[in-house]
Amino acid sequence: MRAIIIGAGIAGLAAALRLSQIGWDSLIIERAPQRRSGGYGVTFGGIGYDAAERMGILPDLHKRAFVTEELVYHKPNGQRRFSLTRQSIAATMGPRSMNILRGDIETVLYDKVRDTAEIRFGTTITAVEQDAHTVHVTLSDGSIEDADLLIGADGLHSATRALVFGPEEDYLFDLEHMVAVYMLDKRPDAIAPGTTGTLSSRGRTVAVISVGDGRNVAFFGYRTDRGTGTRADGPTTVLPQVYGDLGWIIPEVLAGMATTDSVYFDTISQVVAPTWSRGRVVLLGDAAWCVTLFAGYGSALAVGGADRLGTELERHPGDIGAALAAWETALRPEVDKKQKLGRRVKGVYAPANPLLLWLTQLPLRLAALPPVRRYMTRRFVKG
Repeated sequence: MRAIIIGAGIAGLAAALRLSQIGWDSLIIERAPQRRSGGYGVTFGGIGYDAAERMGILPDLHKRAFVTEELVYHKPNGQRRFSLTRQSIAATMGPRSMNILRGDIETVLYDKVRDTAEIRFGTTITAVEQDAHTVHVTLSDGSIEDADLLIGADGLHSATRALVFGPEEDYLFDLEHMVAVYMLDKRPDAIAPGTTGTLSSRGRTVAVISVGDGRNVAFFGYRTDRGTGTRADGPTTVLPQVYGDLGWIIPEVLAGMATTDSVYFDTISQVVAPTWSRGRVVLLGDAAWCVTLFAGYGSALAVGGADRLGTELERHPGDIGAALAAWETALRPEVDKKQKLGRRVKGVYAPANPLLLWLTQLPLRLAALPPVRRYMTRRFVKG
């Protein structure tokens, strides 16, 4: 059995690994000319953690996980509001989870599949045809590939979804925020090693996150009702307009865009699709659901979804339709729950109202108090 996987991100690489474990061959098609790195840090847990354990990659992920020694919330002028210690952060996460860079999850998966799956970089999908037995995929290099299954794991702006399911605007639900993420080549002096510093002000959030091995990530998120720029205008134009009035480390971090390899800059949108498969074509990861960073569960769903997909294909040998139906039935309740969470969190992520900002930070302030931290540690970490 053979699969063509569009996208060499977390979902696509996890699918290739899981399919190899059940005896399938995979061809991975990636639009980028080479492997991407970086991305933002995520809390990886839940069904993703369980799947990683079953797939045998959990030890490698733990080796790349990072520990935040302190999470400091700042005022716009840089003064400290309050902070969470390493112990408080661990208490809020629970024992079966870790903080890890998205790019490091990809690296672990890539190292597992690069010798067993063919990967073509700098290539895109241009057409899809299928019949009862085979799916035929035309690629931008002019080749036509046949397979038993086509997996569209090509992200929020999925070309696979557009070709097979319909135009992007039919599936994207805009949460009215923008996000920008990039690696910094130098840690700002005001951010201590192993520390994450963040501030929120008038519908804007910015953070510098220490992600291990001396690496640091700049993260910007803001409400689009501020009316400043669009995705098409690009981050080097928009971010200084949105954040230019803030002091502290913001000018230094904005200047870091000039020396970074790449900047992720996009709308925060969910993908809402009534079905994730049509015939021998299935969507996986952000291409299918994109719960968004508000829910904070995208990487876990990508790995967990890939693991379950392999399981159902193994349980239904020779019956792709039955396997995909069983897979979606099992996974959709978890996705729906996380999408609802993402929509609820949207309103408090970067509040424009100072009172609402204070109220949203109140649980974190309480978690920083020693009695609360001790209780949470006993309840969630020590069990």
